[in-house]
Amino acid sequence: MLLRTAYVFRDLSDASVEAIAGISAEERHAAGTFLFRANDPATDFYILAEGRVRLSVSRGGALAHTVSEPGDSIGWSSVAGSAAYTASAECTAPTTVIRIASEKLMRVLEADPASGFHFFRRLAGQIGSRLVESYGATLSMQGQKGTGSYG
Repeated sequence: MLLRTAYVFRDLSDASVEAIAGISAEERHAAGTFLFRANDPATDFYILAEGRVRLSVSRGGALAHTVSEPGDSIGWSSVAGSAAYTASAECTAPTTVIRIASEKLMRVLEADPASGFHFFRRLAGQIGSRLVESYGATLSMQGQKGTGSYG
């Protein structure tokens, strides 16, 4: 089961993973399809099953991150208290995702606080890794090398 191996769901109880599976739907998308665009209402959380998704932010410049590892999450804004997505998510290859309504996911996690803790701890780690990667990309575009701490 993909959900069991997804990074953010690895330490959740069997009951919570089963409940999440019950509220999930597998979707297939062609290259060029947007799962969501920046500023769209943040209503769904996604797990990549197969393919590639480019996450891009354009605010006075462009910043992109490619999600290509099966089990990686997409759309964290939907579970982090944001009303809108902060980036756009475009499939850059034929892509399969597991779509989970964030409101239903939050109810599952609230019913099992230990699983909720593990989910958000892993999600924070994933967001932190992407942030450090973004810092590195920004520095390299500016022709700088840095080894400092970013958090």
